Amino acid sequence: MSAYKKLTILHSNDMHGDFLAERIEEGLIGGVSMLSGYVQKVRQEEANVIYCIAGDMFRGSIIDSEYKGISTIEIMNAIAPDVVTLGNHEIDYGIAHLLFLEKCAKFPIVNSNLYIKSNHSRLFQPYFIKEIDGMRILFIGIITESVLHATRNETHIGTLVDVYDAAMEIGRICNAYKTTDIDLTVLLTHIGFEQDKELAACLDPTWGVDLIIGGHSHTALDQAVVVNDIAIVQAKTGTDQIGRFDLLIDTAQNKIHSYKWKCISIEEAICPKDIYVEQLLTNYKQQTDKKYGRIITRLSHQLTHPTRIQQTEIGHLFSNIVARLQALDLMFIASGSIRAETLGPLVHYADLVTAFPYDSPLFLLKINGVQLHRMILYMLKKGIKGNGYFQISERLQIQDADCEEVQITFDGMPLDEKRIFRIGMMEYHYHSFIDYFGFPKDEFEKENRSCIIATSIRDILEEGLLKMKI
Repeated sequence: MSAYKKLTILHSNDMHGDFLAERIEEGLIGGVSMLSGYVQKVRQEEANVIYCIAGDMFRGSIIDSEYKGISTIEIMNAIAPDVVTLGNHEIDYGIAHLLFLEKCAKFPIVNSNLYIKSNHSRLFQPYFIKEIDGMRILFIGIITESVLHATRNETHIGTLVDVYDAAMEIGRICNAYKTTDIDLTVLLTHIGFEQDKELAACLDPTWGVDLIIGGHSHTALDQAVVVNDIAIVQAKTGTDQIGRFDLLIDTAQNKIHSYKWKCISIEEAICPKDIYVEQLLTNYKQQTDKKYGRIITRLSHQLTHPTRIQQTEIGHLFSNIVARLQALDLMFIASGSIRAETLGPLVHYADLVTAFPYDSPLFLLKINGVQLHRMILYMLKKGIKGNGYFQISERLQIQDADCEEVQITFDGMPLDEKRIFRIGMMEYHYHSFIDYFGFPKDEFEKENRSCIIATSIRDILEEGLLKMKI
């Protein structure tokens, strides 16, 4: 005889320190206090509620970066998710610091495919079983391979970390821990929506995976996408919305009988503020406002950065400032390193840090014209997918980027194949050069060794903005 039980799963992903509500014409939208208010409201209204986060709680705000994620963990502790998985930006402050932050968390953080190479040991608890109203829900965490790029900056730890094949790890966990009393199996992934679909297609149905709740690609969905009988969802980015599953579980058959999924807008009409989270957030904001509230410049108009796959106004400004102050021929700033869609016209220091949160040493690379041409063509090819496109300072011009015959000029002239170009780049992209530009940096470092010429790109940007005439 079947025994049906209701279960509600709320989920967020890629919150990126989006803590503060924004005011629009209709009222307030987003922010962690209203998000938490909605979660607490549903917990009171429904009998069985689980809230989970599919990675990237960190980065994107002053409050997060100033306290290196400790503030985020404290805020998340107040919201009290039932289970969280890692995203690639959880690694931004370093593996060692992340392990410290895990100790500060009052919720389980799961990941099954991040390993130490030397002894094949997982860095985190691979799964978590949530027991609720007699049901047992198995959560398994999966992270993107791009996390390995970040670990390359860690001289010692980074060489020991590896990411194993996701499907293989899921199979291992399900084989070992998915017993006959597991009623629902959920993958919490941070690999991107297209990769979620590929992953679902290659999973053995015997493993019994029911849902994939994903992140990383910031995908907006109107409905769940089903692949291999697995429902796949994602809830865009930030805290302006939250995903919601309302499921009916057949506990006798250990499977989903039926479900509904939708993306809920976090707005004050339906989401009461969580007063405790609001007080906590206000305290952090008061502290950061003292340090970051000063004005550094006023622009002639508001600049934008609406996309990662073309040159933008903010990208143009930032790359030009660094190139000019450091006497570079070209400055390459990855589009994804710019985290604000608008800047100005009045620019506070907080705005700069929000727009450029990933401060880095500045590397000088000396590259000939042939190699530079290869870099640009590879960037254009990879940039189509929104991954690996760079904002480049003004002396380089690219025409007909979407055509087979791309026109690349420097100071209005065709690239001189023999000329050595002085190119600036962030540390992360220097260490991951082959991933972003398609060939190893050994090819140009045989004759011209790269070096660090500044310890902080953000310092350069601040000075450049301060010098701008209002």
